[in-house]
This record gives sequence, C-alpha cells and structure tokens, in this order.
Amino acid sequence: MASFAPTPLLKDELDIVIPTIRNLDFLEMWRPFLQPYHLIIVQDGDPTKVIKVPEGYDYELYNRNDINRILGPKASCISFKDSACRCFGYMVSKKKYIFTIDDDCFVAKDPSGKYINALEQHIKNILSPSTPLFFNTLYDPFRDGADFVRGYPFSLREGVPTAVSHGLWLNIPDYDAPTQLVKPLERNTRYVDAVLTIPKGTLFPMCGMNLTFDRDLIGPAMYFGLMGDGQPIGRYDDMWAGWCIKVICDHLGLGVKTGLPYIWHSKASNPFVNLRKEYKGIFWQEDIIPFFQAINLPKECTTVQQCYIELSKHVREKLGKVDDYFVKLADAMLTWIQAWDELNPSSKVAISSKLTNGASK
Repeated sequence: MASFAPTPLLKDELDIVIPTIRNLDFLEMWRPFLQPYHLIIVQDGDPTKVIKVPEGYDYELYNRNDINRILGPKASCISFKDSACRCFGYMVSKKKYIFTIDDDCFVAKDPSGKYINALEQHIKNILSPSTPLFFNTLYDPFRDGADFVRGYPFSLREGVPTAVSHGLWLNIPDYDAPTQLVKPLERNTRYVDAVLTIPKGTLFPMCGMNLTFDRDLIGPAMYFGLMGDGQPIGRYDDMWAGWCIKVICDHLGLGVKTGLPYIWHSKASNPFVNLRKEYKGIFWQEDIIPFFQAINLPKECTTVQQCYIELSKHVREKLGKVDDYFVKLADAMLTWIQAWDELNPSSKVAISSKLTNGASK
C-alpha cells in the first residue's frame, strides 16, 4: 500500500509573509517545513532589483510600485525602507492565519539536537485557547503533559481564543542599540521549553521576526506603524503593533501567547545604525508605555476596526502633545484601516459577529 505524507497543518488557511531586500536563499533551510505553504513576499527598497526565490515555492511578490498601484494615495501608510512594509502582506492576504519571518532567521535546534518546526508550534499555539484572566503556574495548560493547577477557577478553564503567537530566538538577541553596544558578544543560548499567556493588562515588546496571528481576529490592528524612510523613528514598528494589539485583545477578550517556538537569528544589525533609528523612540517610549497602560476602550467598540479607530484618536490627542510625529502616525492608522476595509470589505461584519459576545462588559 502506498504511503502518503500527512497534509501540513492549515495548508490552505495560512500565508507566510516575508519582508526582504535580498534573495531568499534562507528558504532552502526552511524547505521541509515551509514549502507547502503560500508565500507573500514584500520587497523593500529598489523595486527594479530582481529578488530570487528558491524553486518549488508558491509565492506572490510585491514591490513598492505594486503597493502604489494597489493602494493609490493610501500607499502613504505603508513604510518604505523598513521591515514594517511587511504589513502590506497582511492586508492583501486572503487567508485566516499569517506567519511572518525575517530573511535572516534560520531553523533552530532544540536541546536534543532536533530541528524545530517553528510553524508547527505556532499553529499549536494559535489553535489552543489562551488564559489571560488567571495565571497558570504550569504555564500553558493546553500543552501535552500540562493542565490547570490546583486552585485555578473552573469557570475560567475554557480560556479565550488565541489571536497571536509570539515566538522567540536563539543566537542573536533582539536587543535595542544601547544594549547591543554594551553587550556586543552576547548570544542567547538558553532554550526555555515553555509557552505562556501574557496576562490581561500587561504589555510586551513584540518582535516581528517570528510571529503568527489570526488574521480574522486581530488582522486590522496588526499595523506596523509609519517607520523608516522619511520618518524620525525606526525599529519600533513591531513593538507599536504589539502595544496596539495587546490593548485591543484585552478589550475584546482575546489572548496572546509567547515562548516557543524558537528560530535561529543569524545576523546582528549595526548598533550605531540602530541607535540613529531608535534614539527618539528610546525617549518617547517613556510616554508611550504609560499611554497604552492607561487606555480604556469604550464597550461600544466591538470590532477590531472600531477599537483601532478609537485608539488612533487617543494617539492624536495624547501622544500628539509629545511630538507632531504622532499626529502623522494617527492619520496613518486611519488610512491603514480605510485601505484594509477596501481590500477586505467583509472583514468588519465577520469580525464583529465573532467577537461581539466576547467583548468587554
């Protein structure tokens, strides 16, 4: 009897989004795990440069000319010369789930030496509930070999839908420029075999290099901001999205998991270049974090779009006093939602019907 390889999990329900300025040779190492899936490649920088993709991959590739053609004047909300351009891929995808990875990330090994199928672990995370309302000291109770500990309320054991799975990295840590400068040789060799739900009311610094999310549940808020070329700040794109989605997930009764899976981050960016991009953000984040901690979205906001539009108003009103850049960012947030709804006209209805019962009371 002929044997057949099992169908990859969510093969027809998941897109892989990759921002890049170079040939995607790194995909050769990922071939056993990623080749069955559809890729959306967002080419940053010079649109005339030819990007080579290894044979056998099913993909679509967009450059800046394509973004301008598809979005018209609304293309202004998509960052240029910054990995934040990846969020255009989120917008044009028609799949339920997105896995995004950087082109300097490779397959990691677990402590036994086995190669880690990062996407498989992300899928396990995203398909199991989260527990943001009460912390389980055995971390994720839905993993094999784990459960809810004594004293965990039975009324909360059903959990909530998981909107985001945030993976980590071995080798090059995701440090800011000042930390890179004082720890230039530090490498992350510590593999922690754990997944946990980030508690409700707690923010986190989201890294976009190894990330999966439910596009139907949180996609319209997964905007990586206005960064890079022509902007006074860079390298805060994924963190900005993380702060926004966490506030909205908390409001709508959704969960965010972090921990496994690990990838191997191979290339340290230049700390002096990073410092030029980050230095205003390092000052601004002392206002940004308290701002997000104090946000209280009204109960009338029952869709992600409504939440995000309300959030943009707060950004304009409160952070606009910190710097005019945030007024520009608030405008871009609105433009992003308008462009999202034009390309995804059914998303408002679908998200609303799914989340109304789970919205904050």
